[in-house]
Amino acid sequence: MSTLYVSHSSALDYETPLGHPERADRIRVIERALERSHFSALIREQAITATPEQAALAHPAEYIQALANACQGTGTVAHDDDVAFYPGTLASALFSAGAAIQATHEVMSGAVTNSFAAMRPPGHHAEHACAKGFCYLNNAAIAARYAQKAFGAERIAILDWDVHHGNGTQDICWHDPSIMYCSTHVLALYPHTGDITETGETGNIVNAPLPEGDDGGFFRLAMEEKILPAIQNFAPDLIIISAGFDAHWSDPLGTLNLTEADFAWATAQVMELAARQCNSRIVSVLEGGYDLQSLSRSVAVHVDTLMGA
Repeated sequence: MSTLYVSHSSALDYETPLGHPERADRIRVIERALERSHFSALIREQAITATPEQAALAHPAEYIQALANACQGTGTVAHDDDVAFYPGTLASALFSAGAAIQATHEVMSGAVTNSFAAMRPPGHHAEHACAKGFCYLNNAAIAARYAQKAFGAERIAILDWDVHHGNGTQDICWHDPSIMYCSTHVLALYPHTGDITETGETGNIVNAPLPEGDDGGFFRLAMEEKILPAIQNFAPDLIIISAGFDAHWSDPLGTLNLTEADFAWATAQVMELAARQCNSRIVSVLEGGYDLQSLSRSVAVHVDTLMGA
């Protein structure tokens, strides 16, 4: 089992205001966790930036240009309560998307078995033509479309276990029967989308809302009874994980009580399914996770499991 780790210093250079939960320290603690000798076999690559044309696989060119225009100044431009444009925002978002593309390329080419891209800003709230929830470009959706365009993949499954629903990924995939989007999340939290009745134009959307305060039981049940069977029936050529770790019990923005063991279990379940369905091809991209200690531990067990340890 060969696992690739993709990162880039742009994830550290991208600054948000003091006290903002989506901050550079998220990447710093992940880097430290994966520096341990236990991860010496991890293949490491520096991300390359996505081109605007690659970002346009999931977003209109006009939207990408609007992002560029909004990020040209020297100060902060507020968009809404959860999105602001800072100098360098688009450049970092393009590197974040580029890491997802690079991770996908290496998996689809057979260079590695699976991959994990640890970058920021995250992506799953970014809709077709709208930045939302700390997100500007939808990394998972761009990676899925890249696998289709560059490698001829016919069906991609995106599994999102962030505590917040990936409204952006759902929006982009809603009319696309070639991409299945599956999500576990808390419906009462931002962005308040992802009801079980939201199934997409062709039934390619699978939402499994979880009750607030769940300690992992409903999460595992949702995975076993709804998410994993749906992905198996879809028979994807690649599985992309939107790996948010804010469902952990200690996360300040979540209302679930998952532990590192739950993330390790979910990773192993996806790996077993991928081994049967798509030659073990998995690409994982970082989404949420805002308590630094639980984020570093959760990423460590996620990557450890991907490595087959």
